[in-house]
Amino acid sequence: MEIYVVKSGDTLQSIAARYGVTVARLAYDNEIEGEGLVVGQALIILRPELVYTIQNGDTLQSIADQFQITVLQLVRNNSYLLNEDFLLPGRQIVIAYQETENRDIEIFGYAYAFIMEAVLEECSLYIQELLPFSYGYNEDGSLIPMNDERLLSTAERFGNRKRMVITPLDRYERFNNQLVVRLLSDTQMRDVLLDNILQTMGEKGYGALDIDFEFIPGEYRDAYVAFIEEARRRLNFQGYKVSVAVPPKVSDDQPGLLYEGIDYRAIGNAADSVFLMTYEWGYKYGPPMAVAPIPSVRRVLDYAVSVIPPEKIDMGIPNYAYDWPLPFEQGITEAETIGNLQAVRRAVFYGAEILYDEQSQAPYFYYTREGISHVVWFEDVRSIQAKYDLIAEYGFKGGGYWNLMREFRQNWMYVNQINGE
Repeated sequence: MEIYVVKSGDTLQSIAARYGVTVARLAYDNEIEGEGLVVGQALIILRPELVYTIQNGDTLQSIADQFQITVLQLVRNNSYLLNEDFLLPGRQIVIAYQETENRDIEIFGYAYAFIMEAVLEECSLYIQELLPFSYGYNEDGSLIPMNDERLLSTAERFGNRKRMVITPLDRYERFNNQLVVRLLSDTQMRDVLLDNILQTMGEKGYGALDIDFEFIPGEYRDAYVAFIEEARRRLNFQGYKVSVAVPPKVSDDQPGLLYEGIDYRAIGNAADSVFLMTYEWGYKYGPPMAVAPIPSVRRVLDYAVSVIPPEKIDMGIPNYAYDWPLPFEQGITEAETIGNLQAVRRAVFYGAEILYDEQSQAPYFYYTREGISHVVWFEDVRSIQAKYDLIAEYGFKGGGYWNLMREFRQNWMYVNQINGE
């Protein structure tokens, strides 16, 4: 695998010829439309080690059996097969790529019920667990259901585990910390909620629970840990695991509503695993910057591993970008949330050179639309590689995507290279 950064004068043909790959595959792996290249754009270059020419009568199973790989790995190596009803004789498919690793990283991702089917299917090839987002609850402990049937069916079809997510979302789909206060103050409500969670998990085939409570008042810090302990006790007894999503803290006494109710050490002891939400430094209402700058992420990781065993930690990976109009004015400017692929295509459309911040380990670019200057910070294969390098360096259990809603094939091609069978 190589990462190539486009230079002035490059074409798809010249880059493909340099690395001995086909133009079609180079364009497919990087989701390039036409000659849509721009200076500074990062491309993932995958070089096949073994290819096979499809013969009459071949099936995916027969080819997989011939080369002693799984059908899943065969489709991972040729994900366009998801959209094809039959195998075309004479076509070449990749059996194996050069320089493939097997880091054995557990990879999961959150998805809303309205995710596009094609995006969900492609993601499902490379993750091991799907987290439909999310169930809420009412003041009587009853669940606010979600339409998760399609997501669960797709997870089943791809052999992925399913983790239920519970959040203090009210009937208006807003985070409501008063629901947290009520729950943590009411033993009967907690019992009813856990009863309903267990019933739903059993009915729908969930294998684990993810607790994502945010904006917990500091005075309920211990009560929140006690709730996690009780949830784990009851769910573990039934064979289920419990994870907890936590905001990115750098010290125990870090001030702020997002942090004061979160005790990393105690939650790490109480839960089976902890998901670090290591993103949103650059955010919709804040000043332009990388969503997950590596130095900031590293400070969180350093604190986390000082109080939580690294084998219990999953690191968050953002799958989105922000486009800020300039100049930025606090309280007035609002960034547009876009996908990483959309960001690159926007750079191509406006002819903007993509830059790369070596400190943040993140790409960005400037452009002008209707007389207004903009800056876009996003993720590409370079920034994704930097994040997976952190997961390996710290010895974490795995990585989780917030979220899977947007196309990002370049990312999944990289994941296939480092997490193949």
